[in-house]
Amino acid sequence: MSAYSPARRAAAWGVHAYTGLGLPLNLLGAWALFEHDARTFFLTQCAAVFVDATDGFMARAVDVKKVVPEFDGRRLDDIIDFITFSFMPALALPLLGMIPESWAWFGAVPLLASGYGFCQDRAKTDQSFVGFPSYWNIVLLYLYVLGASAGLTVGVFSALAVLVFVPIHYVYPTRTLFMRPVTLGLGALWSVAMLFVAWDVRHPLAVPVAWGSLLYVVYYTVLSGVNHAQMTRES
Repeated sequence: MSAYSPARRAAAWGVHAYTGLGLPLNLLGAWALFEHDARTFFLTQCAAVFVDATDGFMARAVDVKKVVPEFDGRRLDDIIDFITFSFMPALALPLLGMIPESWAWFGAVPLLASGYGFCQDRAKTDQSFVGFPSYWNIVLLYLYVLGASAGLTVGVFSALAVLVFVPIHYVYPTRTLFMRPVTLGLGALWSVAMLFVAWDVRHPLAVPVAWGSLLYVVYYTVLSGVNHAQMTRES
């Protein structure tokens, strides 16, 4: 008999169900891609990323590992993360017209790199992502809104695929203690900006807002360099 009340177990299963929302959201996004509906695709990606960013806090609050030990929520989260951050952007490259259909095979490059990254024991530490953390959907949104050429798109994705294999300690926004309040505050503003861009990629302000939001990307990149230096010294 479980040591936890039915209400507590229901709450834990509710968190797992919340995590699982990433699956239908990505399915809806895939349908949108085949309909060449960029707006719905990017909005479903935003929703899936929001679920991924918030379910961990809920899981810790309910202590799902102890309450429902028979279900591996981390494995479910990893499956959804791979679909959200890697598979969907790879599928989107040709379907959004960002690369020619004859180049569709190129989608295997970020997929294979991410497959390696996701399966590394030290892909995450207590405070860092190790290697480029497969933010392919974010990169995709920027390149799409800013009208990047097929050549530039392939070049950026190729460079980031290489960085998956380079053990740089990237900032994990909710776990990296160094500058965390600033990172989370700026990250919230950045998230609002990106939601605005995704809401209407053809809006006259979408391009300037995207350019302005890159300031946070610069901040994140510089902070990751500092974080890597600290982690290297400590090790």
